[in-house]
Amino acid sequence: MKKDASTSGPPPRREGANVLPLKGEIDLHVSPSVTASLNDMIDKKPERLVVDLSQVTYIDSAGLAALIQAMQKVEGYGGRFLLAGLQETVRSIFEISRLDQVFQIFPDADGALRS
Repeated sequence: MKKDASTSGPPPRREGANVLPLKGEIDLHVSPSVTASLNDMIDKKPERLVVDLSQVTYIDSAGLAALIQAMQKVEGYGGRFLLAGLQETVRSIFEISRLDQVFQIFPDADGALRS
Protein backbone atom coordinates (compact mmCIF):
# COMPACT_ATOMS: atom_id res chain seq x y z
CA MET A 1 0.00 0.00 0.00
CA LYS A 2 1.26 3.41 -0.89
CA LYS A 3 1.62 5.59 2.22
CA ASP A 4 1.85 8.87 0.38
CA ALA A 5 -0.49 11.78 -0.01
CA SER A 6 0.52 15.03 -1.52
CA THR A 7 -0.74 18.31 -2.73
CA SER A 8 0.00 19.36 -6.26
CA GLY A 9 1.46 22.85 -6.38
CA PRO A 10 -0.12 25.99 -5.07
CA PRO A 11 -3.90 25.82 -4.93
CA PRO A 12 -5.77 27.72 -7.63
CA ARG A 13 -7.89 30.69 -6.60
CA ARG A 14 -11.30 31.02 -8.21
CA GLU A 15 -13.75 33.74 -7.26
CA GLY A 16 -12.65 34.06 -3.64
CA ALA A 17 -12.17 30.32 -3.23
CA ASN A 18 -9.16 28.11 -2.74
CA VAL A 19 -9.00 24.52 -3.94
CA LEU A 20 -6.68 22.03 -2.25
CA PRO A 21 -6.30 18.87 -4.36
CA LEU A 22 -5.13 15.86 -2.33
CA LYS A 23 -4.14 12.40 -3.50
CA GLY A 24 -3.14 9.04 -2.11
CA GLU A 25 -3.72 7.99 1.48
CA ILE A 26 -4.47 10.61 4.12
CA ASP A 27 -3.33 8.95 7.32
CA LEU A 28 -1.39 9.59 10.52
CA HIS A 29 1.86 9.99 8.59
CA VAL A 30 0.70 12.58 6.07
CA SER A 31 -2.07 14.40 7.93
CA PRO A 32 0.43 16.90 9.46
CA SER A 33 1.38 18.10 5.96
CA VAL A 34 -2.30 18.28 4.99
CA THR A 35 -2.98 20.33 8.13
CA ALA A 36 -0.09 22.66 7.28
CA SER A 37 -1.41 23.18 3.73
CA LEU A 38 -4.91 23.81 5.03
CA ASN A 39 -3.66 26.26 7.66
CA ASP A 40 -1.70 28.21 5.02
CA MET A 41 -4.89 28.57 3.01
CA ILE A 42 -7.04 29.37 6.05
CA ASP A 43 -4.65 32.17 7.06
CA LYS A 44 -5.77 34.01 3.90
CA LYS A 45 -9.42 33.66 4.99
CA PRO A 46 -10.93 32.60 1.65
CA GLU A 47 -14.71 32.84 1.26
CA ARG A 48 -14.68 29.17 0.26
CA LEU A 49 -12.12 26.47 0.83
CA VAL A 50 -12.65 23.37 -1.30
CA VAL A 51 -10.74 20.16 -0.56
CA ASP A 52 -10.70 18.00 -3.69
CA LEU A 53 -10.57 14.36 -2.56
CA SER A 54 -11.12 12.83 -6.00
CA GLN A 55 -7.64 11.23 -5.99
CA VAL A 56 -7.69 10.16 -2.33
CA THR A 57 -7.88 6.39 -1.92
CA TYR A 58 -8.07 6.21 1.91
CA ILE A 59 -8.48 8.48 4.91
CA ASP A 60 -8.07 7.52 8.57
CA SER A 61 -9.13 9.20 11.80
CA ALA A 62 -6.10 11.52 11.76
CA GLY A 63 -7.03 12.70 8.27
CA LEU A 64 -10.66 13.15 9.30
CA ALA A 65 -9.54 15.14 12.35
CA ALA A 66 -7.46 17.44 10.13
CA LEU A 67 -10.51 18.13 7.96
CA ILE A 68 -12.79 18.70 10.96
CA GLN A 69 -10.31 21.12 12.52
CA ALA A 70 -9.97 23.03 9.25
CA MET A 71 -13.75 23.19 8.82
CA GLN A 72 -14.13 24.64 12.32
CA LYS A 73 -11.52 27.32 11.62
CA VAL A 74 -13.09 28.30 8.29
CA GLU A 75 -16.60 28.43 9.72
CA GLY A 76 -15.21 30.38 12.69
CA TYR A 77 -14.46 33.37 10.47
CA GLY A 78 -17.63 32.96 8.40
CA GLY A 79 -16.22 31.05 5.41
CA ARG A 80 -17.44 27.86 3.81
CA PHE A 81 -15.49 24.59 3.95
CA LEU A 82 -16.45 22.16 1.18
CA LEU A 83 -15.36 18.67 0.21
CA ALA A 84 -15.49 17.37 -3.35
CA GLY A 85 -14.99 14.22 -5.38
CA LEU A 86 -15.12 11.48 -2.76
CA GLN A 87 -14.39 8.04 -4.21
CA GLU A 88 -16.71 5.28 -3.02
CA THR A 89 -14.22 3.85 -0.50
CA VAL A 90 -13.62 7.27 1.03
CA ARG A 91 -17.33 8.14 0.94
CA SER A 92 -18.13 4.98 2.94
CA ILE A 93 -15.68 6.08 5.66
CA PHE A 94 -17.51 9.42 5.89
CA GLU A 95 -20.88 7.62 5.99
CA ILE A 96 -19.85 5.11 8.66
CA SER A 97 -18.55 7.94 10.86
CA ARG A 98 -21.65 10.03 9.97
CA LEU A 99 -19.38 12.85 8.84
CA ASP A 100 -21.27 12.92 5.55
CA GLN A 101 -23.92 14.76 7.62
CA VAL A 102 -21.38 17.25 8.98
CA PHE A 103 -19.46 18.24 5.85
CA GLN A 104 -20.86 19.83 2.71
CA ILE A 105 -19.89 17.29 0.05
CA PHE A 106 -20.07 17.83 -3.72
CA PRO A 107 -19.52 15.43 -6.64
CA ASP A 108 -16.60 17.53 -7.95
CA ALA A 109 -14.63 20.72 -7.23
CA ASP A 110 -16.43 22.67 -9.94
CA GLY A 111 -19.78 21.89 -8.32
CA ALA A 112 -18.45 23.03 -4.94
CA LEU A 113 -17.16 26.27 -6.46
CA ARG A 114 -20.56 26.95 -8.04
CA SER A 115 -22.43 26.44 -4.77
